[in-house]
Amino acid sequence: MNQQLTFAPADDGLWEQYDQLATRAYGHPIGDIIHLREHADLQVAVRGGRVVAGGLGLLVDQFFGGAPVPSACLGDGCVAPEERGDRLATDMVTERLRPLIDRGAVISTIVTSSTGYARRLGFEAPTGVLAWAVATDDLKRSFASEDFEVEHGLTDEAEALQRDLARQWNGPVHRPTWWTRWKQDKSNLTTYRFARPGHPTAGLLSLTTKRHERHGMRLAVHDFWAAGQPTAAAMLAFLGRHNTRARTITFRRGALPPYPTLLHGLRHHRNTAEAWHPWMLRILDIPEAIRLRGWPGDLTTAVAMEIENEPGDWRRWMLQIKAGTAEIVPTHVEGQVTLTRRQLAVWYAGGYRSTTSARMAGVHAVSEKALTTLIRSTAQFEPWLPDHF
Repeated sequence: MNQQLTFAPADDGLWEQYDQLATRAYGHPIGDIIHLREHADLQVAVRGGRVVAGGLGLLVDQFFGGAPVPSACLGDGCVAPEERGDRLATDMVTERLRPLIDRGAVISTIVTSSTGYARRLGFEAPTGVLAWAVATDDLKRSFASEDFEVEHGLTDEAEALQRDLARQWNGPVHRPTWWTRWKQDKSNLTTYRFARPGHPTAGLLSLTTKRHERHGMRLAVHDFWAAGQPTAAAMLAFLGRHNTRARTITFRRGALPPYPTLLHGLRHHRNTAEAWHPWMLRILDIPEAIRLRGWPGDLTTAVAMEIENEPGDWRRWMLQIKAGTAEIVPTHVEGQVTLTRRQLAVWYAGGYRSTTSARMAGVHAVSEKALTTLIRSTAQFEPWLPDHF
């Protein structure tokens, strides 16, 4: 390791080298490295002409407060096993973010099982991520489809519904035109639409099936978008009708929205949840991230804040919200609420649902009123990221 380490955007040869490295580091091929070549940015670390680390970056919008915010979504990163231990992954994240920031990213999202190094870089998880499993017989007994009709296939109307519903959460990706095709080809998804007769599409469900090694099939839900409780019930009833072929319905990690349809609808609460590593958020440009985010139209306020810029570097800001817009500017006024970089990310995503949860997470405030106002400003929508990259 005496040879100098350099960082570079990947050309054709480096793309191929990184594909080979990722297969070796992960222990299996990573198809997205090839599939996303036209859409992703790949930065690599090179030592002695050999790729030793790298990762993909996607510049896409994520919805926060109902508005699209340019985000650097990082995925498929790895370091060669023989290079691990020197914090190369941390340096690699910095290099991967640089070109995406130059193109307009003001926030960044990462999904990683190695949350320690991500937290050192200012990323934090706004919410937990669960994969759910429910007995198909329980769904069949507990939910009715009423008068909903089910049709196979994706339409422009269904895609418009998905975008509209995505705006009602903090975190979902504003899917580019190529996104759906990528996911369908990758996972062999089958899509269904739900609507009452003569009415617009009100629900969208995508799933994948695999042959069970002994009998029947394994069924996993990837997309679950419902415009209301009756639609969600109809979608769950549809899944329940697979009971003769699939014993269990699995909702892929993060696929099931965090609303209580299962809790309120199941007769027998035998559903199980498996925790996954969470999505983590980082604010790259505080003023721009605040300006571009959506805000409650009925809130007019100003809150003095102290925010950590880098470890040990605290700066004073004045947040002003009025008529659905906001700005944050430097100030000399003493902060009423103090946020670390990681706490800022959780607040931005609406992860603090009350002042109690914020204080339990370590948020310091000298004014209860200021903290209440600050939490209310981002809690209109809940954090949820059903998209994977």
